[in-house]
Amino acid sequence: MSSTPAPVDAPAQSAWEELVTAALLGTERRTPPGGAPGRDAPVALLDTAAAETVRRRAGLRPARAAERLRPAPEDRRPALPAPAARRLAMLLADRPGTGGGSRRGTTPDLMELLPQWLAAANDRGYAAPSPMLPALLDAARGRTDLRPAVLAFAGPRAVWLARMNPDWRFALRAAPGGGTALPDLDDTDEVRRLWQQGLFAERVALLAALRAREPAAARELLATTWPTERAEDRLMFLDSLRSELGAQDEPFLEQALSDRSRNVRATAAELLSALPDSALAARMAARAEACVAVDRTGGAPTIVVEAPHECDAAMERDGVVAKAPAGRGERSWWLGQLVEAAPLGTWTLRLGGRTPQEIVALPVADDWQGELHAAWCRAAVRQRNAGWARALLGSPSAPEAGGPGAVSLAERAKLLGTLGAAERADWVAGFISAHGLSEAFQLLGVCAVPWAAPLGRAVVDALNIARDAGSYPWSFSGVMGLAERCLDPSEASRLDALLAVPDEPEDASPGAGGYWAEAFQRLVTTLRLRAAMTEELDAGKAG
Repeated sequence: MSSTPAPVDAPAQSAWEELVTAALLGTERRTPPGGAPGRDAPVALLDTAAAETVRRRAGLRPARAAERLRPAPEDRRPALPAPAARRLAMLLADRPGTGGGSRRGTTPDLMELLPQWLAAANDRGYAAPSPMLPALLDAARGRTDLRPAVLAFAGPRAVWLARMNPDWRFALRAAPGGGTALPDLDDTDEVRRLWQQGLFAERVALLAALRAREPAAARELLATTWPTERAEDRLMFLDSLRSELGAQDEPFLEQALSDRSRNVRATAAELLSALPDSALAARMAARAEACVAVDRTGGAPTIVVEAPHECDAAMERDGVVAKAPAGRGERSWWLGQLVEAAPLGTWTLRLGGRTPQEIVALPVADDWQGELHAAWCRAAVRQRNAGWARALLGSPSAPEAGGPGAVSLAERAKLLGTLGAAERADWVAGFISAHGLSEAFQLLGVCAVPWAAPLGRAVVDALNIARDAGSYPWSFSGVMGLAERCLDPSEASRLDALLAVPDEPEDASPGAGGYWAEAFQRLVTTLRLRAAMTEELDAGKAG
């Protein structure tokens, strides 16, 4: 009777463990298996280990060969000009300084120029050089603000590389569907299959792509699975309707107002309030009109406010949040939400046919002006209403520095975002000319780059005034950094007169003159470097 043979590696495993133990403890303390103690024990240990290694390898079962790596996808975009490629290598090799001082000297900060270089290269449609893809992905890994531009420049090869390095997984998350190719949108069967069976990232990418091409088809696809989706997924899918939002979406959004998720209801209400002819907008307008009126009994017309006394179930269904934040009164909280969601055209009819400028200029009784104007600000931003934004911003040279409804710099910046680029730059230039740079940093951030000539001149003039006044120089370092990235390079020649160290007034900050000279020298150097970057990128187009 024959016994069942033991597995090939069973005795080997025990023998190998004995060999490892003997090697760790030493042959003087542990005799190797199959050997004898003495001077020859170490040699016997090594011989046995060599033989056991061969036996173990011979006992391995053959494995299926790994799948051959697929070639990287081809990038058909034109190659980057050689001078521009050298410049990119310099920008990627630069690292922020490790010095502890606050003075940066006259050397440009190359890493801060990388976003602008990437934007310019993407505008010209160049492909990234393959040898630089790892450095580009490493740069984007450390700076999330670079990721969209880096991935657009790196193209499909970035996703191909990211699948082989876990440090670059962000590229897979950022790519539509994790880098998975979407089906032909005309193939309805394949679109429906992916929608029903695909991963969440793939479904989000599919819905976004379909929404951009056929808004109604995307909404109808979403409706097929809406009742069975998770609340957090419904919220993400609903957010995709912001693109190409139109009156045809109203029935679906009205239905979403009854969703069991509060966040979904709030998003649906926000989208409906952006449709001025929607039923929700009419309901909110009726509620808001009941709270605001013009009192003509006094010497001059005055806006009077009677805030809601309760938040009923119908208001909550339409997106009004009942519980006020800490420090806010309930009635003012409810009023702000009603006015914010009401179409701005409501107020011209309600308040005697007045224009937005005339309405904003009316006095408001009982200290309700701040709450009412702040809600109009939010409505103007949500509804992208430039007329109301102009009225609420007021004149940039107004003594209150920004208009009666601008309750904060953040609010002003949002209102400016509703205006065209040229008008936005002119308003901020006027603001700087009237009020200086102390409050202008946030406003400058919403202006198109490069800055228009009037805005650039206003910034340079204000910096010059601050320098001549002996102002504390480091308080303007943020604006100076913005100027390095946003000032039109053609302005460099106007700055030559500011490179010398100025005479310091008696009350000036110690060393301020030297700092200003360094800062302006760095600004000029950076502007000329940006001009050279543009010329290098344009060299390929000229050829």
